[in-house]
Amino acid sequence: MDIKEVNCRPKGTIFLPPSKSIAHRALICAALADGKSIIKNYRGSGDDIDATLGCLDSLGINFKGDNNQLIIDGRKSKIKSSQLDCRESGSTLRFFIPVSMLFDLPVTLTGHTRLMERPLKEFLTALIERGAEFEFDKRTLTVKRPIKAGKFHIPANISSQFITGLLLTLPLLDGDSEIILTTPMESKAYVDLTIDVMKHFGVRIERDKDSFLVEGNQQYRPSEYLVESDFSAAAFFLVAGALGSDVRLRGLNLNSLQGDKEILNILKDCGTEVIVDEKNEIRVITDEIKPITIDVRDIPDLVPPITSLLCFAQGESKIVGAARLRMKESDRLHALASQFNILGAEIIEERDSLIIKGVEELKGGTVDPHNDHRIAMALAIASIRSKAAVNILNPSCVNKSYPNFWNDFCGEGKEETQ
Repeated sequence: MDIKEVNCRPKGTIFLPPSKSIAHRALICAALADGKSIIKNYRGSGDDIDATLGCLDSLGINFKGDNNQLIIDGRKSKIKSSQLDCRESGSTLRFFIPVSMLFDLPVTLTGHTRLMERPLKEFLTALIERGAEFEFDKRTLTVKRPIKAGKFHIPANISSQFITGLLLTLPLLDGDSEIILTTPMESKAYVDLTIDVMKHFGVRIERDKDSFLVEGNQQYRPSEYLVESDFSAAAFFLVAGALGSDVRLRGLNLNSLQGDKEILNILKDCGTEVIVDEKNEIRVITDEIKPITIDVRDIPDLVPPITSLLCFAQGESKIVGAARLRMKESDRLHALASQFNILGAEIIEERDSLIIKGVEELKGGTVDPHNDHRIAMALAIASIRSKAAVNILNPSCVNKSYPNFWNDFCGEGKEETQ
């Protein structure tokens, strides 16, 4: 297994990758439009986007482009393959379960590592109630019959991806639909992103308290779309700044709907100063990190970088409302606690929370990120305050969301020359 010795500190200007969450949605909306769309700044957001593009290609969607932009022709052509490989992407799997119903069936969705073990039962049950038919085992899910428009009862505390998959699909059905939430919603910002991207492509969704009203027989409009930079990736380097690295982040939209923009408020709550300069670059400075208690139900992807931050807070911190993290690419609560403690952190793992007692510095060591991109990046960021080097197994797992992470972390960044 590959191993990376991390004994460096990021500095300079970091040009962040595009938002993986937004790229998924924009690519699918473009594919469902009747004509050619242009998606700009879609590359660099990792293997999950390649999984979505691969599924679109299998369904007969034609596209071409380069690293700067992709031209997608959403006009239907003959399906190329009934096998959709979602790789390790939970978004791709959950979005394409209903989206694939708009194409020729049956299709079979597959995934790698833990993907097909992640929660699907409640979603499939809701779809079956509206006419869908599936064959499901531990490795594959075959979609045999599509849904019909109508009322869908969906739990909103398992994954917002269930709701997004339906929202993308229902406007193209013959008849109006309603998504009724059977639990309070978690990760609301991801659904807001979906509705915003769909609006750009000409499709309307109406929100009514605990439900979404979706008019049928709508059409996606071919459009040009620029994918903004990713706050989930930015969070790691913002924390690096709080830990003493002289980094400046370029390209973030401070008016973004991305839920992980909340990292800016978290840093301020911890006593850091977030500075935006005249170039719209963001940097973070701090004298002391204050302990906090934070509920992460709406921001689960921020837990790894928050853990890196709170390891060095002056006191005891708590991360609560984190039960869903046990069903991510890894059991993130266990992975964070076990691997950070190897390095000398003091973290207590509970059922749905982490209790973190701040330390002055880590001692270094060899750690296993459990094939989880966000765990690997969190361990790297924490190494900034490590007495000795941190050796990270399987460092290439960061390719899932941030292929250029190691270059940005161990390089000196690139200054603007214009």
